[in-house]
Amino acid sequence: EMTRKRTRESLGHILCEPCPACSGRGTVKTVETVCHEIEREVQRAARQFEAKGFLVLAAPHIVQKLVEEQSLGLAALESSLNRPIRLQGEPGYTQETFDVVPL
Repeated sequence: EMTRKRTRESLGHILCEPCPACSGRGTVKTVETVCHEIEREVQRAARQFEAKGFLVLAAPHIVQKLVEEQSLGLAALESSLNRPIRLQGEPGYTQETFDVVPL
């Protein structure tokens, strides 16, 4: 028997491009997962930088989730770090994209 080897890319690869939200993975992280990642990144930044506070830039619905449902965890993080954490929604950010900026 002979096996058929592909000698060129499939039509799907030629005619399609990766999804801008998930970079072609086919999945997107949940809002809760991103919120927890933000909290861990703020903790890392606090250990790494001697900043007076932190600014978190994220998609507006992520910021809304942090303010409404994750506010107790965020307040506990602020008190443990003794530094304020400001949140700012950026409309151009996708669900998985965020930045933690030391102030």
